Amino acid sequence: MASTTMRAWEFTHVPTTLASAIKLNPSAPVLASAATLKPDETLVRIHYASLNPVDFKIVEAPIAARILAFRKPATPAYDFCGTVVATGSSRTDLEQGQWVFGMLDTFSPGALADYAVVKRNSCIAVPEGVRHEDAATIGIAGITAWQCIIPRLPQKDRGAANVFINGGSGGVGSFGIQFAKAKGCFVVTTCSERNVELCKRLGADRVIDYTKHNVVDELAKIARENGGFDLAVNNVDIGGDVYWKAQRYLKVSAPYVTIAAAPSLASVLELFKALLIPASLGGGQRKFELVGADPKPSQYAEIAQLIKDGQVKPVIEQIYDMEEAPRAYERLKTGRVSGKLVVKVA
Repeated sequence: MASTTMRAWEFTHVPTTLASAIKLNPSAPVLASAATLKPDETLVRIHYASLNPVDFKIVEAPIAARILAFRKPATPAYDFCGTVVATGSSRTDLEQGQWVFGMLDTFSPGALADYAVVKRNSCIAVPEGVRHEDAATIGIAGITAWQCIIPRLPQKDRGAANVFINGGSGGVGSFGIQFAKAKGCFVVTTCSERNVELCKRLGADRVIDYTKHNVVDELAKIARENGGFDLAVNNVDIGGDVYWKAQRYLKVSAPYVTIAAAPSLASVLELFKALLIPASLGGGQRKFELVGADPKPSQYAEIAQLIKDGQVKPVIEQIYDMEEAPRAYERLKTGRVSGKLVVKVA
């Protein structure tokens, strides 16, 4: 790689929205070369990046943005698929030009740039037969859905598990439905009317339109028919009554897992209440767990294999050109995206 500069979307502060704050820098410095990489690092030429709500939620929260040590100017987006430019001395498993995917470190420069440096656990080879734009969606959404569901299925007779996914049409939810069905589970999910057919196509056995029905009442009915749920996965804030009344549908030993914790005072207080107040003192009646994306190469490989085998198909609502990144973030911020949004960087 001869060039020492690259294109990168950057911001220094976010007065209102990330979409309005980012500017395309045509000559940002490339932050590493073959000579300066650490042993476990890989320099990647980014071809596709996919966006996640966490991209804007943290930096648009005034307190969080001040506390967290983002390098400035910062480049957003964490999920990527691209080709290897150079590797550190210990990355003998990857070759120059090889296609790889994964997620970038939270406080490192992001994927909306021509090049990025990736750590070992966050970068693996793309299996032959997996589309590169699909691989770009796995980084955060795919691994989060996997870690919420697969390790938490009952060890005995896992295929007979009843799984509830609150919010099935977004990036994490659309992966979650398919992962649970790939393991033979009975899956119930929620979404708005316009995404009911999508969730059914993904494999959901029952879909609750939250705009027309009381979700907890519907879950209680289904639980009476099927013996209760073995796992609840929440992708929609903390969940409100869906958690605080979980005893109506969730088995006594079953966990309630959430990925959604908005960086707001109200959300943080509800999170602390759910995590710290025992059931005997007015807390939730079911075990509450908060899960964040933890990149693991072996799990990335399992997800990619399911995609290669056709058991899982990432849902991509739209692919944007590099110059359209602000418009992509505007769409993401509506909260109405079906599946994932991808930016074609290269």
